[in-house]
Amino acid sequence: MAERLSLTQLHQSSIDSMASSLSSAATSRLLASRSAATTKLPFSSASSLSFSFSTSSLKCLRASPLIHPKRWSVNATNRGFSTSASPKCAASDPDQLKSAREDIKELLKTKFCHPILVRLGWHDAGTYNKNIEEWPQRGGANGSLRFEAELKHGANAGLANALQLIQPIKDKYSGVTYADLFQLASATAIEEAGGPKLPMKYGRVDVSGPDQCPEEGRLPGVKCTCPSTVYIFFPVCLEPYHRAYCWHNTVIMTPIAEPCSLVLNAGPPSPAEHLRNVFYRMGLNDKEIVALSGAHTLGRSRLERSGWGKPETKYTKDGPGAPGGQSWTVKWLKFDNSYFKDIKEKKDEELLVLPTDAVLFDDPSFKVYAEKYAEDQEAFFNDYAEAHVKLSNLGAKFDPSEGIVIDDSPTKPAPEKFVAAKYSSGKVRELSDTMKQKIRAEYEAVGGSPDKPLQSNYFLNIMIVIAVLAFVTSLVVN
Repeated sequence: MAERLSLTQLHQSSIDSMASSLSSAATSRLLASRSAATTKLPFSSASSLSFSFSTSSLKCLRASPLIHPKRWSVNATNRGFSTSASPKCAASDPDQLKSAREDIKELLKTKFCHPILVRLGWHDAGTYNKNIEEWPQRGGANGSLRFEAELKHGANAGLANALQLIQPIKDKYSGVTYADLFQLASATAIEEAGGPKLPMKYGRVDVSGPDQCPEEGRLPGVKCTCPSTVYIFFPVCLEPYHRAYCWHNTVIMTPIAEPCSLVLNAGPPSPAEHLRNVFYRMGLNDKEIVALSGAHTLGRSRLERSGWGKPETKYTKDGPGAPGGQSWTVKWLKFDNSYFKDIKEKKDEELLVLPTDAVLFDDPSFKVYAEKYAEDQEAFFNDYAEAHVKLSNLGAKFDPSEGIVIDDSPTKPAPEKFVAAKYSSGKVRELSDTMKQKIRAEYEAVGGSPDKPLQSNYFLNIMIVIAVLAFVTSLVVN
């Protein structure tokens, strides 16, 4: 017995010693990974920016009792971006999602950042490729946009500002995944700008590291250096150079250090071809392309980010927010159908109209929907809501699989079918049966029967005749 106890104590001592060693090793590996994970991404802009992000707190206890060293968050300084480790959290907490939404609403009221938050959600989801089944290789709404590897894509220029704005919310609500936070911010921005209510669902799983980011080229975003152009152009590949055509057919050659992942193309596609190439790859159709294009009713284009647009106009020179840029609409913080109206009329040279905007009224298939939305804002809102929700779910892996709904507005139940017996007691039903018998007896007394209804109500006729005679007699006597 004593020998058995001694062996047990020795075994327990070994376990404790091993646990202590593993804990120390895990701690040193975590600290080492945090130190080694710091890399720099230069940020170029028209003005000097200083960012200060804090690392996501390690509070997600639902995922695992162990520390996961491969979940990353974005930090920024005035010198560049860095990545640091944070715990893996499979799905978002519903209560924290609701609280985060309220914080986003307050952020929108003070920063007027509706357009860039919409763009943040779109660009995280817009890398989806319907031809790839595996997650996360297929891209889509998986939070990968928070990593340096994807942030430095040309299409994502300026989105560091959006990350700076919502990082404090992520730090506050560690039970919300980045993938959900990006889409929550985008949907809330649309609704708070006056757009339709979006029936969103949440529970998107985050990718764990920058090695799971999609390759560059799924979103257009190379800058055009043609001196006179204000239009976006499309990258193609001619190794060992990146070759790009602007809308003036000027060829810009940029040397590359690595094999190019962009698809070889014979020349610049038409605006309609470009839209279909990008959105068809995501599994969207022409109606959804036009509806989503209507979101350009929000925001401005900045020359230093996208390579096109005027430095400022009379509608943007005074903000709100940072002044400058060129907007598609006059009231560029209000979500309505004015984008389609303004493109159709083309009366205001201060407003931006790109070839991919104008083609909505030139292409026969696009034009059907563009004309409809210019005339009917409700139709636009309905179709936009469907398209936005579809885009926000592209490529996402949900946990739980059915997603999480945080909409507080209760759905109206179907009206209850009226059943008289439900509102009658047994005694009332007995009285009703008795009354039925009395009525039937009276009915049969004047010659009626269930098989032979009365030809006429003789009793009523007699009473009417007597009443008429009495009335006439009274008149004669008087």
